[in-house]
Amino acid sequence: MKYVIIGNSAGAIGCIEGIRRYDKAGHIVLIADEPYHTYSRPLISYLLLGETDEQRMKYRPDDFYQQNGVETILGVAVTKIDAADKKLTLDNGQTVKYDKLLTATGSIPFVPSTKGMEKVQNAFTFMTLDDAKALDKVLTPASRVLVVGAGLIGLKCAEGILHKVQSVTVVDLAEHVLSSILNEKGAAIMQAYLAEKGVNFIMGDCVAEFGKNTAKLKNSGQKLEFDALVMAVGVLPNTELLTNAGAAVDRGVLVDEHCQTTLPDVYAAGDCTQGYDLAAAKKRILALLPNAYLQGECAGANMAGTEKVFNTGLAMNSIGFWGKHVMTAGVYEGEALEETDGVNYKCLFIKNNRLVGFIIIGDVARAGIYTALIRNQKPLDEVDFDLIREHPQLMAFSRCDRAKMLAGAKEE
Repeated sequence: MKYVIIGNSAGAIGCIEGIRRYDKAGHIVLIADEPYHTYSRPLISYLLLGETDEQRMKYRPDDFYQQNGVETILGVAVTKIDAADKKLTLDNGQTVKYDKLLTATGSIPFVPSTKGMEKVQNAFTFMTLDDAKALDKVLTPASRVLVVGAGLIGLKCAEGILHKVQSVTVVDLAEHVLSSILNEKGAAIMQAYLAEKGVNFIMGDCVAEFGKNTAKLKNSGQKLEFDALVMAVGVLPNTELLTNAGAAVDRGVLVDEHCQTTLPDVYAAGDCTQGYDLAAAKKRILALLPNAYLQGECAGANMAGTEKVFNTGLAMNSIGFWGKHVMTAGVYEGEALEETDGVNYKCLFIKNNRLVGFIIIGDVARAGIYTALIRNQKPLDEVDFDLIREHPQLMAFSRCDRAKMLAGAKEE
């Protein structure tokens, strides 16, 4: 059996480990357009912050490919999937045949078309190790950096570079920061905290036109000068290869509970896919590293001939900015139970006698218990919810449930 994997991040690594659990001998080929050993992309901001280095960013040990019998073709892009003939065409002219294929092509930056963008001298995105290195090369203590986008990518970039430059200004059309994962109250706490650290914010506005080193804002008409521009408006699923190959694609590549596409023997995992979200009870994009790994692992197991299902996808985020932690999960529907002291914040969302989502800022200890309630769809009248609401702990569960949860933790 010849397995081929496109990509080299969490979904690809999950696939390798899923295959090797059931097939120790099959030939695995991994193809990726980046030239690096597998690394954790969320750590690129910490690289610039000086809290990690390239060695510690590696997602698996140096000998990972060797130990798992993986042939790597790095720094080369796949340009075409021929599903009928089961072969790939690479940008170096090479062709590669496969029996089973995984596409884990991730996502690509969304850069909106803006007048004058071609004039900008130092414009960057912030998703890859090369992005971080290129940005770092132009930064000086006198640099004024404009970040367009107040989402996860834009704010992590701001955190990573603020100590290196004169100023960082973040502009976003949304009225509050982290609008994709926080509600208004939670966002206000985080924005105030980040502003205290020195990040400048202009919310509810967007860039109408760029000059070489200037940005004119649409709503206020304000003109901003900058030395470096980071476009962090958002990301799009990288679906081009599978779209051109004839796979069913909505916003992302459509996969079933086995992580298989509509093409025979072709699977997909990670940010490029549109899989089932347990909390939302529908298929949607879950561009999150843990889900990417679990999808890849599921795909690998099925590629190797066993049957494995992944139907517990969940929107989750666990991030920190200068030591202040944020955890979110699920959907924000139903009754909202809020607690805040102006610095810490917790909001639990209750619907149909179940916890369906939460936002926690500050003390995130044992928040995994909330995640377990969502993932297991546990009826709240079967637990001591008053106790869990105040302090999440196992004692709020029945003895039988505690035993099951502890057994599951030991197995992992």
